Amino acid sequence: MHQDNIPLITGHYYYLYNRGNNRGQIFFEPKNYHFFLQRIHEYLSRDLLIIAYALILNHYHLLVQALTNNVSHAMQLFGISYTKAINKHYGRVGARFQGSFRRKLIDTDAYLLHLSRYIHLNPVEGELVKRPEDWEYSSYRDYIGVRNGKLPKSDIVLSQFDNQEDYRKFVEAYQSRDKKYIENLLFD
Repeated sequence: MHQDNIPLITGHYYYLYNRGNNRGQIFFEPKNYHFFLQRIHEYLSRDLLIIAYALILNHYHLLVQALTNNVSHAMQLFGISYTKAINKHYGRVGARFQGSFRRKLIDTDAYLLHLSRYIHLNPVEGELVKRPEDWEYSSYRDYIGVRNGKLPKSDIVLSQFDNQEDYRKFVEAYQSRDKKYIENLLFD
């Protein structure tokens, strides 16, 4: 079911994502990833709880909980802000993103857990790193206690596990059937 037009309702969990226009890069160097995270904090922290994230060369993944009914507008301002800044810095023009952000409602705890794993494994699946903790631009390091970032609200997912090590084992136990399960939910 295509969910791009569903309303974002306070208290509900969502998967928000987008990719670069024409599948092009949205991050060109490390400082772009950091700037993107700063913009998330600046533009979205009043309207969203960021539960998990992964920023990849040409796309991003956000697992969030809506705090207000203003999420769509906040995401629009966020995207415009990032695009203007990157275009100005690199002397570019035009859209950075392939249209407006996409969204999926997360309606079960199982979906929430599998989606967090899917997001954290995305850099591995994309063959950018061998292990998810090797990718600096995701919340996985915060989940396993290697970093103590301010952005992700990891306790929402981690409360389903006895400890951070159990979450790590859950991620490492990922199998092709899990990928099929989550892709069926995301891309039905």
